[in-house]
Amino acid sequence: MCGRYASSATPEELAEEFEVDDIVGVLPGADYNVAPTVEVPAVLERKAHETNDVRRRLTPLTWGLVPSWAKSRNTGAKMINARYETVAEKPAFKRACAVRRCLLPADGYYEWYEPKEPQRIAGRPRKQPFFIHRADGGRLVMAGLYEIWRDPEKDRDDDSAWLRTCTVITTTATDAVGHIHDRMPMIVSPDRWDAWLDPKLTDPQAARQLLAVTEADQLEAYAVSTLVSNVANNGPELLEPLTPEPDDTLF
Repeated sequence: MCGRYASSATPEELAEEFEVDDIVGVLPGADYNVAPTVEVPAVLERKAHETNDVRRRLTPLTWGLVPSWAKSRNTGAKMINARYETVAEKPAFKRACAVRRCLLPADGYYEWYEPKEPQRIAGRPRKQPFFIHRADGGRLVMAGLYEIWRDPEKDRDDDSAWLRTCTVITTTATDAVGHIHDRMPMIVSPDRWDAWLDPKLTDPQAARQLLAVTEADQLEAYAVSTLVSNVANNGPELLEPLTPEPDDTLF
């Protein structure tokens, strides 16, 4: 599961890196504690209504996918992740996998590790958060899907009637992070960005084959402050490694 991540790049940095044609909407600022149901920067391709040309966009999407056929927008909080193993067949994701794929840029993501004999606070086990990122310092470009849902109680011409949401595709974690959590985001390598975003590719199984698992030696994980466990906390200090490092006996 990927349930929290960090995304601090500016819209200008992302527009340059992903060679976008248009920035659409108001992009969120730096967010070091991205949580479900908030807006996140996403890269996708859509046809322009005026010219029918395919344009690459940088645009905000709400994290937590709401299928176009959903009766309520409340389903989004339950669909922050889509499993790689079933994304091409599961009704909630199959159509999006075929025609609505996106890239979700991140500095890295958080996972919580529960030791075999954890400390307890108010009767609950105290889990240790870790920040997982690319070892070379590059951007972690997560594979995502997006959907567009319309509120049936609002007029179609009312922009607030339209909810644009996304989900992160996950897979079994590699050895580098598998001891922390059993799932991790699928990534899209730069040489496959164009193919993944191409709306002309409508075979979900073929799209699925474009995804890759981040190799163990390409990732680093280190313990961070439990401040990240509270979504109200948000700042670059959340990415700072704990000192001293946690005892290896945690694992």
